[in-house]
Amino acid sequence: IGQFGVGFYSVFMVTDEITVETKHSALGSKAYKWTSSGQSNYTIEEIEKENRGTKISFKLKDDQKEFADDWKVKSILKKYSNFVDFPLFVNDEEVNKVQALWHRKKEDIKEEELTEFYKFISNDFSEPLGHLQFAVEGNFNFKALLFIPKTAPVALFKDMNEKSVHLYSNKIFIQDDAKELIPDYLKFLKGVVDTEDLPLNVSREVTQSSPVMTKIKNVITGKVLSLLEEWADKEKEKYEEFFKNFGPLFKTGVNSDFSNKNRIVELLRFESSATKDAELTSFNGYVSRMKPEQNEIYYISGSYREQIERNPNIEYFLKNNLEVLYLTDPVDIFTVPYISEYDNKKIVSIDKANIDINKTESESENETKNEDLNVVIERFKSVLGEKVENVVESKRLVSHPVTLVVGSMGMDPQMEKIMQMMDKNYSTSKRLMEINTSHQIIKNISSMIASGKNEELVNKTILQLFEGALLIEGIMKSPSDFVARMNDLLIFATQEN
Repeated sequence: IGQFGVGFYSVFMVTDEITVETKHSALGSKAYKWTSSGQSNYTIEEIEKENRGTKISFKLKDDQKEFADDWKVKSILKKYSNFVDFPLFVNDEEVNKVQALWHRKKEDIKEEELTEFYKFISNDFSEPLGHLQFAVEGNFNFKALLFIPKTAPVALFKDMNEKSVHLYSNKIFIQDDAKELIPDYLKFLKGVVDTEDLPLNVSREVTQSSPVMTKIKNVITGKVLSLLEEWADKEKEKYEEFFKNFGPLFKTGVNSDFSNKNRIVELLRFESSATKDAELTSFNGYVSRMKPEQNEIYYISGSYREQIERNPNIEYFLKNNLEVLYLTDPVDIFTVPYISEYDNKKIVSIDKANIDINKTESESENETKNEDLNVVIERFKSVLGEKVENVVESKRLVSHPVTLVVGSMGMDPQMEKIMQMMDKNYSTSKRLMEINTSHQIIKNISSMIASGKNEELVNKTILQLFEGALLIEGIMKSPSDFVARMNDLLIFATQEN
Protein backbone atom coordinates (compact mmCIF):
# COMPACT_ATOMS: atom_id res chain seq x y z
CA ILE A 1 0.00 0.00 0.00
CA GLY A 2 1.07 3.60 -0.44
CA GLN A 3 0.82 6.39 -2.95
CA PHE A 4 4.23 5.78 -4.46
CA GLY A 5 4.24 2.01 -4.83
CA VAL A 6 6.26 1.46 -1.68
CA GLY A 7 4.06 -1.49 -0.75
CA PHE A 8 4.69 -3.23 -4.07
CA TYR A 9 8.42 -2.60 -4.22
CA SER A 10 8.92 -3.81 -0.65
CA VAL A 11 8.26 -7.35 -1.92
CA PHE A 12 11.79 -7.35 -3.39
CA MET A 13 13.08 -7.56 0.20
CA VAL A 14 11.90 -11.17 0.43
CA THR A 15 11.99 -12.40 -3.19
CA ASP A 16 14.48 -13.32 -5.91
CA GLU A 17 12.11 -12.57 -8.77
CA ILE A 18 8.68 -11.02 -9.34
CA THR A 19 6.32 -11.57 -12.25
CA VAL A 20 3.31 -9.41 -13.11
CA GLU A 21 0.81 -10.63 -15.70
CA THR A 22 -1.84 -8.08 -16.65
CA LYS A 23 -4.55 -7.34 -19.18
CA HIS A 24 -6.61 -4.16 -19.50
CA SER A 25 -10.40 -4.39 -19.37
CA ALA A 26 -10.90 -2.58 -22.72
CA LEU A 27 -11.97 -4.77 -25.63
CA GLY A 28 -9.09 -5.88 -27.82
CA SER A 29 -6.46 -5.24 -25.15
CA LYS A 30 -3.29 -7.25 -25.23
CA ALA A 31 -1.81 -9.04 -22.23
CA TYR A 32 1.73 -8.49 -20.99
CA LYS A 33 4.16 -10.07 -18.54
CA TRP A 34 6.63 -7.95 -16.59
CA THR A 35 9.55 -9.74 -14.88
CA SER A 36 12.28 -8.36 -12.62
CA SER A 37 14.77 -9.45 -9.97
CA GLY A 38 14.77 -5.97 -8.48
CA GLN A 39 18.30 -5.23 -9.60
CA SER A 40 19.08 -2.95 -12.55
CA ASN A 41 16.65 -4.09 -15.27
CA TYR A 42 13.39 -5.79 -16.12
CA THR A 43 11.74 -7.48 -19.13
CA ILE A 44 8.32 -7.03 -20.73
CA GLU A 45 6.80 -9.48 -23.17
CA GLU A 46 3.41 -10.02 -24.75
CA ILE A 47 1.54 -13.11 -23.54
CA GLU A 48 -1.73 -14.92 -24.05
CA LYS A 49 -4.26 -14.20 -21.26
CA GLU A 50 -7.99 -14.71 -21.61
CA ASN A 51 -9.34 -12.80 -18.62
CA ARG A 52 -8.80 -9.18 -17.73
CA GLY A 53 -7.04 -8.24 -14.48
CA THR A 54 -3.63 -8.64 -12.87
CA LYS A 55 -1.82 -11.56 -11.30
CA ILE A 56 1.36 -11.02 -9.26
CA SER A 57 3.60 -14.01 -8.51
CA PHE A 58 7.08 -14.27 -7.06
CA LYS A 59 9.83 -16.63 -6.00
CA LEU A 60 10.68 -16.26 -2.31
CA LYS A 61 14.25 -16.19 -1.06
CA ASP A 62 15.35 -19.31 0.76
CA ASP A 63 15.41 -17.54 4.14
CA GLN A 64 11.98 -15.94 3.62
CA LYS A 65 9.89 -19.03 2.92
CA GLU A 66 7.66 -18.27 5.93
CA PHE A 67 5.79 -15.78 3.74
CA ALA A 68 4.37 -18.74 1.83
CA ASP A 69 2.70 -20.04 5.00
CA ASP A 70 -1.01 -19.40 5.41
CA TRP A 71 -0.68 -18.25 9.03
CA LYS A 72 1.92 -15.63 8.13
CA VAL A 73 -0.10 -14.18 5.26
CA LYS A 74 -3.27 -14.16 7.35
CA SER A 75 -1.55 -12.40 10.27
CA ILE A 76 -0.26 -9.67 7.94
CA LEU A 77 -3.67 -9.15 6.35
CA LYS A 78 -5.43 -9.07 9.71
CA LYS A 79 -2.99 -6.48 11.03
CA TYR A 80 -2.88 -4.09 8.09
CA SER A 81 -6.02 -4.68 6.02
CA ASN A 82 -8.56 -6.16 8.36
CA PHE A 83 -11.09 -3.37 7.88
CA VAL A 84 -10.94 -2.73 4.12
CA ASP A 85 -14.34 -2.66 2.38
CA PHE A 86 -13.81 -5.71 0.17
CA PRO A 87 -13.16 -9.33 1.26
CA LEU A 88 -9.64 -10.76 1.26
CA PHE A 89 -9.15 -14.51 0.77
CA VAL A 90 -6.28 -16.89 1.53
CA ASN A 91 -6.87 -20.30 -0.06
CA ASP A 92 -10.59 -19.54 -0.35
CA GLU A 93 -10.84 -18.52 3.32
CA GLU A 94 -12.05 -14.98 4.04
CA VAL A 95 -9.57 -13.34 6.37
CA ASN A 96 -10.93 -9.86 7.14
CA LYS A 97 -14.18 -10.62 8.95
CA VAL A 98 -13.99 -7.93 11.69
CA GLN A 99 -16.03 -4.87 10.79
CA ALA A 100 -14.86 -1.29 11.11
CA LEU A 101 -17.39 -0.42 13.83
CA TRP A 102 -16.21 3.17 14.03
CA HIS A 103 -17.70 3.77 10.56
CA ARG A 104 -21.15 2.64 11.70
CA LYS A 105 -23.76 4.66 13.57
CA LYS A 106 -23.75 4.29 17.36
CA GLU A 107 -27.36 3.20 17.48
CA ASP A 108 -26.68 0.38 15.03
CA ILE A 109 -23.94 -1.22 17.12
CA LYS A 110 -24.76 -3.86 19.72
CA GLU A 111 -22.97 -4.07 23.06
CA GLU A 112 -21.71 -7.57 22.20
CA GLU A 113 -20.12 -6.22 19.02
CA LEU A 114 -18.32 -3.51 20.98
CA THR A 115 -17.02 -6.05 23.49
CA GLU A 116 -15.75 -8.38 20.77
CA PHE A 117 -14.13 -5.50 18.91
CA TYR A 118 -12.44 -4.31 22.12
CA LYS A 119 -11.04 -7.79 22.76
CA PHE A 120 -9.75 -7.93 19.19
CA ILE A 121 -8.09 -4.52 19.26
CA SER A 122 -6.62 -4.80 22.79
CA ASN A 123 -5.82 -8.52 23.16
CA ASP A 124 -7.75 -8.37 26.44
CA PHE A 125 -9.97 -11.23 27.62
CA SER A 126 -12.28 -9.05 29.71
CA GLU A 127 -14.97 -6.62 28.64
CA PRO A 128 -14.08 -2.90 28.79
CA LEU A 129 -15.16 -0.59 31.60
CA GLY A 130 -16.60 1.83 29.06
CA HIS A 131 -16.22 3.24 25.58
CA LEU A 132 -16.44 6.47 23.61
CA GLN A 133 -17.39 6.78 19.93
CA PHE A 134 -17.51 10.03 17.99
CA ALA A 135 -16.81 11.64 14.61
CA VAL A 136 -15.41 15.09 13.85
CA GLU A 137 -16.01 16.90 10.56
CA GLY A 138 -14.80 20.33 9.51
CA ASN A 139 -11.32 21.66 8.92
CA PHE A 140 -10.07 18.16 9.69
CA ASN A 141 -11.97 14.90 9.78
CA PHE A 142 -11.63 11.77 11.83
CA LYS A 143 -13.59 9.04 13.51
CA ALA A 144 -12.70 7.43 16.83
CA LEU A 145 -13.78 4.42 18.85
CA LEU A 146 -11.96 4.36 22.20
CA PHE A 147 -12.20 2.04 25.19
CA ILE A 148 -11.23 2.29 28.86
CA PRO A 149 -10.11 -1.16 30.10
CA LYS A 150 -11.64 -2.65 33.22
CA THR A 151 -8.30 -3.49 34.84
CA ALA A 152 -4.82 -2.03 34.69
CA PRO A 153 -1.71 -4.04 33.78
CA VAL A 154 0.68 -5.00 36.57
CA ALA A 155 3.34 -2.57 35.38
CA LEU A 156 0.99 0.34 34.67
CA PHE A 157 3.51 2.97 33.60
CA LYS A 158 5.72 0.57 31.62
CA ASP A 159 2.97 -1.33 29.80
CA MET A 160 1.12 1.84 28.83
CA ASN A 161 4.02 3.03 26.69
CA GLU A 162 3.08 1.06 23.60
CA LYS A 163 0.15 -0.22 21.57
CA SER A 164 -2.53 1.99 23.01
CA VAL A 165 -4.48 3.60 20.17
CA HIS A 166 -4.28 2.32 16.58
CA LEU A 167 -4.09 4.87 13.77
CA TYR A 168 -5.86 4.15 10.48
CA SER A 169 -6.19 6.12 7.26
CA ASN A 170 -9.42 5.27 5.44
CA LYS A 171 -9.55 1.88 7.22
CA ILE A 172 -5.96 1.04 6.29
CA PHE A 173 -3.69 0.38 9.26
CA ILE A 174 -0.88 2.90 9.83
CA GLN A 175 0.41 2.50 13.42
CA ASP A 176 -0.50 0.44 16.47
CA ASP A 177 1.26 2.75 18.93
CA ALA A 178 0.17 6.21 17.81
CA LYS A 179 1.61 8.00 20.85
CA GLU A 180 1.08 11.39 19.22
CA LEU A 181 -2.71 10.93 19.43
CA ILE A 182 -2.93 10.56 23.21
CA PRO A 183 -1.32 12.49 26.09
CA ASP A 184 0.82 10.30 28.32
CA TYR A 185 -1.64 10.37 31.22
CA LEU A 186 -4.34 8.81 29.00
CA LYS A 187 -2.17 5.98 27.68
CA PHE A 188 -4.55 3.47 29.24
CA LEU A 189 -6.93 4.05 26.31
CA LYS A 190 -7.38 1.34 23.69
CA GLY A 191 -9.08 1.73 20.34
CA VAL A 192 -8.96 3.18 16.86
CA VAL A 193 -8.63 6.60 15.29
CA ASP A 194 -9.29 6.80 11.54
CA THR A 195 -8.57 9.98 9.59
CA GLU A 196 -8.66 10.75 5.90
CA ASP A 197 -6.35 13.72 6.39
CA LEU A 198 -3.16 11.63 6.48
CA PRO A 199 -1.52 9.90 3.50
CA LEU A 200 -1.22 6.12 3.48
CA ASN A 201 2.57 6.29 3.40
CA VAL A 202 2.70 8.37 6.58
CA SER A 203 5.90 7.98 8.61
CA ARG A 204 6.64 8.29 12.30
CA GLU A 205 8.34 11.63 11.62
CA VAL A 206 5.26 12.92 9.81
CA THR A 207 2.90 11.98 12.64
CA GLN A 208 5.16 13.59 15.23
CA SER A 209 5.15 16.95 13.43
CA SER A 210 1.67 16.90 11.87
CA PRO A 211 -0.69 19.69 12.95
CA VAL A 212 -3.56 17.32 12.15
CA MET A 213 -2.32 14.89 14.79
CA THR A 214 -2.11 17.71 17.34
CA LYS A 215 -5.69 18.78 16.63
CA ILE A 216 -6.94 15.20 16.88
CA LYS A 217 -5.09 14.78 20.18
CA ASN A 218 -6.73 17.89 21.64
CA VAL A 219 -10.21 16.75 20.64
CA ILE A 220 -9.68 13.23 22.00
CA THR A 221 -8.36 14.58 25.31
CA GLY A 222 -11.38 16.84 25.75
CA LYS A 223 -13.84 14.06 24.87
CA VAL A 224 -12.24 11.58 27.29
CA LEU A 225 -12.19 14.11 30.14
CA SER A 226 -15.88 14.83 29.48
CA LEU A 227 -16.66 11.12 29.71
CA LEU A 228 -14.77 10.83 33.00
CA GLU A 229 -16.56 13.91 34.36
CA GLU A 230 -19.89 12.33 33.46
CA TRP A 231 -18.92 9.12 35.27
CA ALA A 232 -17.72 11.06 38.32
CA ASP A 233 -21.06 12.91 38.45
CA LYS A 234 -23.56 10.20 37.52
CA GLU A 235 -21.78 6.84 37.87
CA LYS A 236 -19.61 7.25 40.96
CA GLU A 237 -18.89 3.54 41.44
CA LYS A 238 -17.70 3.18 37.86
CA TYR A 239 -15.52 6.27 38.18
CA GLU A 240 -13.96 5.06 41.44
CA GLU A 241 -13.24 1.72 39.78
CA PHE A 242 -11.53 3.57 36.95
CA PHE A 243 -9.57 5.77 39.33
CA LYS A 244 -8.36 2.92 41.53
CA ASN A 245 -7.02 1.20 38.41
CA PHE A 246 -5.61 4.10 36.42
CA GLY A 247 -5.42 6.94 38.96
CA PRO A 248 -1.61 6.79 39.34
CA LEU A 249 -1.18 7.37 35.60
CA PHE A 250 -4.06 9.82 35.25
CA LYS A 251 -2.74 12.05 38.08
CA THR A 252 0.43 12.82 36.11
CA GLY A 253 -1.70 14.99 33.84
CA VAL A 254 -1.68 17.64 36.57
CA ASN A 255 2.01 18.22 35.86
CA SER A 256 1.96 17.73 32.09
CA ASP A 257 -1.30 19.15 30.68
CA PHE A 258 -1.53 22.77 31.75
CA SER A 259 -4.53 23.57 29.52
CA ASN A 260 -6.63 20.86 31.21
CA LYS A 261 -5.10 21.07 34.69
CA ASN A 262 -8.23 22.38 36.42
CA ARG A 263 -10.40 19.66 34.90
CA ILE A 264 -7.94 16.97 35.98
CA VAL A 265 -7.72 18.40 39.52
CA GLU A 266 -11.52 18.15 39.84
CA LEU A 267 -11.28 14.47 38.87
CA LEU A 268 -8.61 13.56 41.45
CA ARG A 269 -9.64 11.30 44.30
CA PHE A 270 -8.00 10.45 47.65
CA GLU A 271 -8.58 8.47 50.79
CA SER A 272 -9.35 10.68 53.78
CA SER A 273 -9.73 10.68 57.54
CA ALA A 274 -13.41 11.49 56.93
CA THR A 275 -14.05 8.45 54.72
CA LYS A 276 -14.16 4.76 55.43
CA ASP A 277 -11.58 2.29 54.17
CA ALA A 278 -11.18 2.31 50.38
CA GLU A 279 -13.69 5.15 49.93
CA LEU A 280 -12.43 8.13 47.97
CA THR A 281 -13.13 11.84 48.09
CA SER A 282 -12.44 14.83 45.85
CA PHE A 283 -11.06 18.25 46.73
CA ASN A 284 -14.58 19.59 46.26
CA GLY A 285 -15.96 17.04 48.72
CA TYR A 286 -13.26 17.97 51.24
CA VAL A 287 -14.03 21.70 50.97
CA SER A 288 -17.75 21.06 51.47
CA ARG A 289 -16.95 19.48 54.87
CA MET A 290 -14.45 22.09 56.08
CA LYS A 291 -15.07 23.89 59.36
CA PRO A 292 -16.03 27.58 59.06
CA GLU A 293 -12.76 28.77 60.62
CA GLN A 294 -10.59 26.38 58.57
CA ASN A 295 -8.50 28.05 55.86
CA GLU A 296 -6.27 25.20 54.69
CA ILE A 297 -6.68 21.78 53.11
CA TYR A 298 -4.56 19.28 55.03
CA TYR A 299 -2.86 16.17 53.72
CA ILE A 300 -0.38 13.57 54.89
CA SER A 301 1.56 11.03 52.83
CA GLY A 302 2.28 7.42 53.70
CA SER A 303 2.39 3.90 52.33
CA TYR A 304 -1.06 2.87 53.53
CA ARG A 305 -3.96 4.05 55.70
CA GLU A 306 -3.06 2.19 58.91
CA GLN A 307 0.50 3.54 58.84
CA ILE A 308 -0.73 7.08 58.34
CA GLU A 309 -3.15 6.87 61.27
CA ARG A 310 -0.29 5.80 63.58
CA ASN A 311 1.70 8.91 62.66
CA PRO A 312 2.02 11.27 65.68
CA ASN A 313 1.55 14.30 63.42
CA ILE A 314 -2.07 13.42 62.71
CA GLU A 315 -3.19 13.15 66.34
CA TYR A 316 -4.38 16.73 66.71
CA PHE A 317 -6.40 16.60 63.50
CA LEU A 318 -8.15 13.34 64.33
CA LYS A 319 -8.97 14.54 67.86
CA ASN A 320 -10.42 17.83 66.59
CA ASN A 321 -12.25 16.34 63.57
CA LEU A 322 -10.12 18.24 61.08
CA GLU A 323 -10.20 16.24 57.86
CA VAL A 324 -6.88 15.12 56.38
CA LEU A 325 -6.39 13.70 52.90
CA TYR A 326 -4.37 10.47 52.86
CA LEU A 327 -1.83 10.41 50.04
CA THR A 328 -1.08 6.69 49.77
CA ASP A 329 -0.06 6.70 46.10
CA PRO A 330 3.63 7.61 45.48
CA VAL A 331 2.51 9.73 42.51
CA ASP A 332 0.56 11.99 44.89
CA ILE A 333 3.68 13.59 46.31
CA PHE A 334 4.62 14.76 42.82
CA THR A 335 1.18 16.11 41.92
CA VAL A 336 -0.53 17.51 45.04
CA PRO A 337 2.23 20.00 45.99
CA TYR A 338 2.15 21.18 42.37
CA ILE A 339 -1.54 22.07 42.72
CA SER A 340 -0.71 24.25 45.80
CA GLU A 341 -4.28 25.50 46.35
CA TYR A 342 -7.91 24.71 45.62
CA ASP A 343 -10.87 27.06 45.90
CA ASN A 344 -8.53 29.75 47.27
CA LYS A 345 -7.46 27.46 50.09
CA LYS A 346 -3.85 26.40 50.46
CA ILE A 347 -3.09 22.71 50.31
CA VAL A 348 -0.56 21.96 53.06
CA SER A 349 1.20 18.91 54.45
CA ILE A 350 0.67 18.27 58.15
CA ASP A 351 4.26 16.97 58.19
CA LYS A 352 5.41 20.56 57.67
CA ALA A 353 6.28 22.84 60.60
CA ASN A 354 4.27 25.89 59.59
CA ILE A 355 0.68 24.61 59.54
CA ASP A 356 -1.99 26.88 60.97
CA ILE A 357 -3.31 25.15 64.10
CA ASN A 358 -3.94 26.40 67.61
CA LYS A 359 -4.58 24.57 70.84
CA THR A 360 -7.63 25.43 72.92
CA GLU A 361 -7.35 26.58 76.53
CA SER A 362 -8.36 23.14 77.83
CA GLU A 363 -5.60 21.53 75.81
CA SER A 364 -3.02 23.86 77.29
CA GLU A 365 -3.94 23.45 80.96
CA ASN A 366 -1.48 20.65 81.74
CA GLU A 367 1.49 21.93 79.76
CA THR A 368 4.93 22.46 81.24
CA LYS A 369 5.21 26.00 82.59
CA ASN A 370 6.85 28.52 80.29
CA GLU A 371 9.88 29.09 82.51
CA ASP A 372 10.53 25.35 82.68
CA LEU A 373 9.76 24.82 78.97
CA ASN A 374 12.69 26.97 77.85
CA VAL A 375 15.04 24.91 80.02
CA VAL A 376 13.69 21.65 78.55
CA ILE A 377 13.99 22.92 74.99
CA GLU A 378 17.58 24.06 75.60
CA ARG A 379 18.47 20.63 77.01
CA PHE A 380 16.98 18.92 73.92
CA LYS A 381 19.00 21.24 71.69
CA SER A 382 22.16 20.60 73.69
CA VAL A 383 21.81 16.80 73.56
CA LEU A 384 20.68 16.51 69.94
CA GLY A 385 22.91 19.24 68.51
CA GLU A 386 23.27 18.96 64.72
CA LYS A 387 20.91 15.98 64.56
CA VAL A 388 17.92 18.35 64.30
CA GLU A 389 17.20 21.67 62.66
CA ASN A 390 15.53 23.05 65.79
CA VAL A 391 13.47 22.09 68.84
CA VAL A 392 10.13 23.81 69.50
CA GLU A 393 6.91 23.36 71.45
CA SER A 394 4.30 21.31 69.57
CA LYS A 395 0.72 22.34 68.88
CA ARG A 396 -0.21 19.13 67.07
CA LEU A 397 0.73 16.33 69.50
CA VAL A 398 -1.84 14.67 71.78
CA SER A 399 -0.59 11.32 73.09
CA HIS A 400 3.01 11.21 71.79
CA PRO A 401 5.80 13.04 73.64
CA VAL A 402 7.70 14.19 70.53
CA THR A 403 7.54 14.19 66.76
CA LEU A 404 9.74 15.17 63.85
CA VAL A 405 8.43 17.51 61.18
CA VAL A 406 9.83 18.96 57.98
CA GLY A 407 10.92 22.58 57.89
CA SER A 408 8.91 25.04 55.82
CA MET A 409 11.33 24.67 52.88
CA GLY A 410 11.90 20.94 53.33
CA MET A 411 10.88 18.06 51.09
CA ASP A 412 7.94 15.76 51.84
CA PRO A 413 9.11 12.69 53.83
CA GLN A 414 7.67 10.30 51.22
CA MET A 415 9.49 12.18 48.49
CA GLU A 416 12.72 11.78 50.41
CA LYS A 417 12.14 8.04 50.64
CA ILE A 418 11.73 7.88 46.88
CA MET A 419 14.91 9.91 46.45
CA GLN A 420 16.72 7.43 48.68
CA MET A 421 15.48 4.52 46.59
CA MET A 422 16.81 6.26 43.48
CA ASP A 423 20.10 7.28 45.09
CA LYS A 424 21.50 5.31 48.04
CA ASN A 425 23.83 8.22 48.86
CA TYR A 426 20.97 10.70 49.17
CA SER A 427 20.82 12.28 52.64
CA THR A 428 17.49 13.27 54.17
CA SER A 429 17.09 16.81 55.42
CA LYS A 430 17.34 17.61 59.11
CA ARG A 431 14.02 17.48 60.89
CA LEU A 432 12.54 19.99 63.30
CA MET A 433 11.64 18.33 66.60
CA GLU A 434 8.41 19.27 68.32
CA ILE A 435 7.84 18.34 71.98
CA ASN A 436 4.49 17.80 73.66
CA THR A 437 4.63 19.88 76.85
CA SER A 438 1.52 18.13 78.18
CA HIS A 439 3.10 14.66 78.05
CA GLN A 440 4.23 13.06 81.32
CA ILE A 441 7.67 12.16 79.95
CA ILE A 442 8.37 15.82 79.11
CA LYS A 443 7.13 16.84 82.57
CA ASN A 444 9.38 14.24 84.19
CA ILE A 445 12.36 15.47 82.18
CA SER A 446 11.57 19.02 83.30
CA SER A 447 11.49 17.95 86.97
CA MET A 448 14.74 15.97 86.65
CA ILE A 449 16.50 18.93 85.04
CA ALA A 450 15.23 21.22 87.82
CA SER A 451 16.50 18.82 90.52
CA GLY A 452 19.86 18.38 88.85
CA LYS A 453 19.66 14.62 89.32
CA ASN A 454 20.18 11.76 86.86
CA GLU A 455 21.75 13.89 84.14
CA GLU A 456 22.80 10.80 82.18
CA LEU A 457 19.27 9.41 82.33
CA VAL A 458 17.84 12.70 81.03
CA ASN A 459 20.26 12.72 78.07
CA LYS A 460 19.60 9.08 77.22
CA THR A 461 15.85 9.66 77.39
CA ILE A 462 16.11 12.59 74.99
CA LEU A 463 18.19 10.53 72.54
CA GLN A 464 15.72 7.66 72.82
CA LEU A 465 12.80 9.97 72.10
CA PHE A 466 14.61 11.32 69.06
CA GLU A 467 15.50 7.91 67.61
CA GLY A 468 12.02 6.62 68.42
CA ALA A 469 10.64 9.40 66.25
CA LEU A 470 13.08 8.39 63.51
CA LEU A 471 11.90 4.81 63.85
CA ILE A 472 8.24 5.83 63.37
CA GLU A 473 9.23 7.78 60.28
CA GLY A 474 11.22 4.85 58.93
CA ILE A 475 14.58 6.61 58.69
CA MET A 476 16.42 5.42 61.81
CA LYS A 477 19.97 4.41 60.84
CA SER A 478 21.27 2.93 64.12
CA PRO A 479 18.82 0.34 65.51
CA SER A 480 21.56 -1.36 67.55
CA ASP A 481 22.28 1.90 69.46
CA PHE A 482 18.57 2.37 69.96
CA VAL A 483 18.14 -1.12 71.45
CA ALA A 484 21.24 -0.79 73.67
CA ARG A 485 20.00 2.51 75.05
CA MET A 486 16.54 1.06 75.57
CA ASN A 487 18.08 -1.75 77.63
CA ASP A 488 19.89 0.81 79.81
CA LEU A 489 16.62 2.62 80.40
CA LEU A 490 14.86 -0.64 81.24
CA ILE A 491 17.61 -1.52 83.75
CA PHE A 492 17.06 1.83 85.44
CA ALA A 493 13.25 1.45 85.36
CA THR A 494 13.36 -2.05 86.87
CA GLN A 495 15.76 -1.28 89.70
CA GLU A 496 14.32 -1.66 93.20
CA ASN A 497 13.96 1.59 95.12
